[in-house]
Amino acid sequence: MNLNKKVTGIVIFGVVLSLVLPHLITNLTSKSLNSKKAHLVNSSSKASPDSVAINTKKDSAVPTVKQTAEPEVKEEAPVEVEQQPQPVQEEVKPIVYDGMTLDELAQKLDRSLKSTLSGKGMTFATLAIDLGIDPYLSLAIVLEETGCSYNCSAAVNNKNNVGGMMGSGGLLSFESLDAGISAFMNNLKKNYYDQGLTTAETINGKYASSTAWSGKINNYIEKIRNT
Repeated sequence: MNLNKKVTGIVIFGVVLSLVLPHLITNLTSKSLNSKKAHLVNSSSKASPDSVAINTKKDSAVPTVKQTAEPEVKEEAPVEVEQQPQPVQEEVKPIVYDGMTLDELAQKLDRSLKSTLSGKGMTFATLAIDLGIDPYLSLAIVLEETGCSYNCSAAVNNKNNVGGMMGSGGLLSFESLDAGISAFMNNLKKNYYDQGLTTAETINGKYASSTAWSGKINNYIEKIRNT
């Protein structure tokens, strides 16, 4: 009888405990949570002045800096500079005689040469300057001896002898007109200029028997100079 009562009491106690225990656990848990919250609130209110509060409001949010794209730098095409043509500098030709260049002297001598000797002014001018003899004087002798201011003599036309040069057998003959001119100019240089005979008067006695010869040569010199 007593044993049955004890068993029954234990069962009833277990039933009651099963009903009451969840409520007790819930109450205890709630109190524990409330206690922790209160502790956190108190800790927060007692935070040091150096603590930094985080503001979660949208209005006080730290503004973000909007990064703008850097402007694109366009490479400019190189400007082509038009090259101006450089002026062509004309060659300055030296003065060779009587204020003239070699070309000018040749043209002047050409104006006095006719017939077979026409156009031979450059040949006479070049030889005269190279040998150092007076181009007017040398051409005046040719004109007097050959008549080429009008019509050249047979000595020029047949023998290419432009100065009436004589040899042991008579008038000398040359293979070309240029060879005859060169022989005459070199003869004047070697046998007259190099001997100090540089004027019509000093050349006269050796070159021609007539004393009037020098006067004729000087007349031709004046014509050539003024042509």
